[in-house]
Amino acid sequence: MQSQRHYRVLVIDDDKEMRQSLEHLLGRAGLEVDTLSDALGVVRKLETMRPDVILSDVRMPGRSGLELLFDITEVDGPPVVLISAHADIPMAVQAIQQGAYSFLEKPFDPRRLLTILDHAAEKKRLTEDTVRLRERLAKLAGLDRVLLGDSEALRNVRELVLDYSQTDATIMITGETGTGKELVARALHDLSNRANGPFVAINCAAIALDKFEETMFGIKGQMLGSFRQADGGTLFLDEITASTPDVQAKLLRAIETREFTPVGSDQSVSVDVRIISAAGEAPEAAVAGGHLRGDLMYRLNNVVITLPSLRERKDDIPMLFAHFLQSHAALYEIAPPELTAEDFATLMVHDWPGNVRELRNVAERRVLSARRGDGSVSKSMQVQDDIGDVPETLREAVAAFERTLIAKAIQTHKGRMDATAEALGIGRRTLNEKIVKLGLNKSELL
Repeated sequence: MQSQRHYRVLVIDDDKEMRQSLEHLLGRAGLEVDTLSDALGVVRKLETMRPDVILSDVRMPGRSGLELLFDITEVDGPPVVLISAHADIPMAVQAIQQGAYSFLEKPFDPRRLLTILDHAAEKKRLTEDTVRLRERLAKLAGLDRVLLGDSEALRNVRELVLDYSQTDATIMITGETGTGKELVARALHDLSNRANGPFVAINCAAIALDKFEETMFGIKGQMLGSFRQADGGTLFLDEITASTPDVQAKLLRAIETREFTPVGSDQSVSVDVRIISAAGEAPEAAVAGGHLRGDLMYRLNNVVITLPSLRERKDDIPMLFAHFLQSHAALYEIAPPELTAEDFATLMVHDWPGNVRELRNVAERRVLSARRGDGSVSKSMQVQDDIGDVPETLREAVAAFERTLIAKAIQTHKGRMDATAEALGIGRRTLNEKIVKLGLNKSELL
């Protein structure tokens, strides 16, 4: 039985001999044990001690075990087992009614105590599993919002995301520009057991060769690289086929071994990261075209998820466009414009080379024109070939517009950054970069 015990007990008793006796008993049974001499401030200490069960005396100076029980139940803390040398039936009944897992009278049978603690720890584990399941179900509902659509192709993608999120397999996501590769990568992370860890996204095409090792592996004593930042979570390597062969060669060993050496150091570092990559073409085609090293491909494509283009799921276009109209209309605080038969026909005959991203942008332009009291889907899709001279203040004007738009979105979604990024049609990483670049202060907006 001892080998099966893997949990921590916090013992609280003002009697030093009793604390030492319990620490010895529980330690011999294979448990991790922390001890305290009183119940003052225990709630504040739970975060650092992280016990699975609390074993506490009832009568103690400063704060009794029953008062402690009230504190613990208020914060949904771990199960509490109370012990007392002065117990009576009314006290035991009161303790159970207030939420104690069990009540023992001193002296107690050590085997019975261990059995009760085992059951209490199991109850905590089952409760945590239930909470995780509820969170997963809530995230599953969110997956439908991220991968919106009812076509068979998209249903297949959702099933793959759900299946592969529960593994640590290295995944490559392929698809045309604008199909949502980073959103899928984030969904794989959010639905995994690594969800509480970091999600670090890197655009490989934007890394200069001379800065690659600093960016990915860090500098000794000065900065953490992307691999270290993603430790315990997921590292998303976007546009992997756009990186140079030299960069790919340097990535190869780190991906294979999860080990690397920071710049300026002679000590290798090991990390626990899941690798997800993205490319605009199938891995075999990328190798054939000289865009991806063959040996790197075999490290990255344990699993391949291919996102369908919008042309391949045209039945989803009306629903997607209506969804984006609703989102942008809420952002700009107007009623979503009505779509005519001509609007629907225009949407369906277009090829959508920019895929979902292009569709979202057209929806935003349609809403903006509706604010002026005119417009149509056809006009919103028109791109001016000649915009004439660009005024010198254009950059400032665009920045001012982005600042206003992002600030409004943050306020609308009450500071929930994932929801804000989704409403704006950009990735969370891009949103964070824009907030910094535009000098926005989130706390001042809420």
